[in-house]
Amino acid sequence: MSAAPLSLDALNRASAAEFAQALAGTYEHSPWIVESATAKRPFATLAALKRAMVEVVRDATREQQLALIRAHPELAGKAMVAKTLTAESTHEQGKAGLTECTPEEFARIQQLNADYNAKFGFPFILAVRGPRGTGLDKRQILATFAQRLANHPDFEFAEALRNIHRIAEMRLNDKFDAQPELGNLILDWAEALATHSDPGFKEHGQLTVTYLTAAHRACSAQLTAWMRDCGFDEVNTDAVGNVVGLYHGQDRGAKRLLTGSHYDTVRNGGKYDGRLGIFVPMACVRELKRANRRLPFGIEVIGFAEEEGQRYKAVFLGSGALTGDFDPAWLAQTDADGVVMREAMTQAGLKIDDIPKLKRDPSRYLGFVEVHIEQGPVLNRLDVPLGIVTSINGSVRYLCEIHGMASHAGTTPMDMRRDAAAATAELVLYLEQRASSAPNLVGTVGMLQVPNGSINVIPGRCAFSLDIRATTDAVRDACERDVLAKLREICERRGLGHTAEQTIRAPAAPSAPAWQARWEAAVSSLGLPIVQMPSGAGHDAMKLHEVMPQAMLFQRGLNAGISHNPLEAITNNDTELSVRAFQHLLTQLSTA
Repeated sequence: MSAAPLSLDALNRASAAEFAQALAGTYEHSPWIVESATAKRPFATLAALKRAMVEVVRDATREQQLALIRAHPELAGKAMVAKTLTAESTHEQGKAGLTECTPEEFARIQQLNADYNAKFGFPFILAVRGPRGTGLDKRQILATFAQRLANHPDFEFAEALRNIHRIAEMRLNDKFDAQPELGNLILDWAEALATHSDPGFKEHGQLTVTYLTAAHRACSAQLTAWMRDCGFDEVNTDAVGNVVGLYHGQDRGAKRLLTGSHYDTVRNGGKYDGRLGIFVPMACVRELKRANRRLPFGIEVIGFAEEEGQRYKAVFLGSGALTGDFDPAWLAQTDADGVVMREAMTQAGLKIDDIPKLKRDPSRYLGFVEVHIEQGPVLNRLDVPLGIVTSINGSVRYLCEIHGMASHAGTTPMDMRRDAAAATAELVLYLEQRASSAPNLVGTVGMLQVPNGSINVIPGRCAFSLDIRATTDAVRDACERDVLAKLREICERRGLGHTAEQTIRAPAAPSAPAWQARWEAAVSSLGLPIVQMPSGAGHDAMKLHEVMPQAMLFQRGLNAGISHNPLEAITNNDTELSVRAFQHLLTQLSTA
């Protein structure tokens, strides 16, 4: 094989020996992975080749997987000092600055290596080139090292393999000279937008953007500028602060595809929740404009101003305005500093009287699609970049309290106690068991408090929350009935009282079959497996579901899929695949 960039066509035609030689070094000292992948040819896409090798490792024995992990060198370890690293590892560790550690940094890494090996029995593996491929800095590496030392051994074993696959992915990018340029662009947009954060958080390097703060308005201005740079024909900020970009079709009167997500964040949140769903279609419009292409339909991309309900109690304020569900009573809500929503909107220059005009006519739209980070561990665990959402879970929430009798912990016999906390614990375990009894059903007690509790007092009160979600309202409602019945039964048996106040009930939003099928065709075209999954979190798509067909595409998150957290992360390659999937969906609509 030549030293020129590899091509799939050449690899598919190569002999087994030539195939193995061309991909040598992809997996550290483990040629058996490439050799086993040979039989899976032909590969239609680079993503399919990568997936084939992931599956080889997945199907290997535990001993083979452990040998693969142990084939990798420690970070800044003995092999680096002895200059016996492979060329690939030398390049990667050098790019992260590990070849230029201070004596203090080197000593710290050596101690972490020793502690890690002692706990897990294998070396710490980290894709040090990072999500963007440009290299993590030493501070990030040390923080990740310390963080992962706290993991369970089984989880860390899987995390080591996931990092090995990411290392292999970037090595394949180099071999094929296939850089994820649009994925890089989106990660760069996300980094730049994350420089805007509310006071009290920005000073600590934390990302918080709540409705109509200075940081929020700065994000709006930045999105507006980027949309114009991408080539949108019209860009404006509407009466609730949504940033709306329109790219006309061949016929300006044709129906439009509606898409987008929110740009506000939770407190101390991540950079990609919501925002990924704005950036992906922006990148698609950018490419259409660069190619001077118009489609048979228009594309309307919306950066929704509010979805998280962080500053005011109202949620889905941005997308709700499009469905005609903006409640004028919200304007009287106040934030923690006493600022009334109406005042905040007026100060931001929004035209409150125009809010009713934002309601969209569904007959003018093809439907709504949304790309979103998964916000969960499923795709990460499966080592699959993209997932197809089948339904956004319906949810119901309660704030509850069990009332007993506070009494002395030492003098009250066990059979004479009216312990509110013990009763709540019994209900929590029941909810766990009941929610585990049906597919795609989840139940959570996320808040649990003994008011005025004391170490030597039997709890007389226990306040807690209930959150029950399922892909269908019927499954959710059945669980709800059982849990509330169990609450009554526990309290009657223990001689306790209780209250249960429903605070939220949201219906499930199943994906429109035709639109879900389009996402599946798009993912399949990339050479990736189809993974169908529910969305346990609420999204803007569930509001648009009320007036038009909708379907969502999930992208894998790193760090076990954690979201609403500074550790929220995605890779440039996965993001590139999201863009390609969206482009394929546009092509399907254009040829329908």
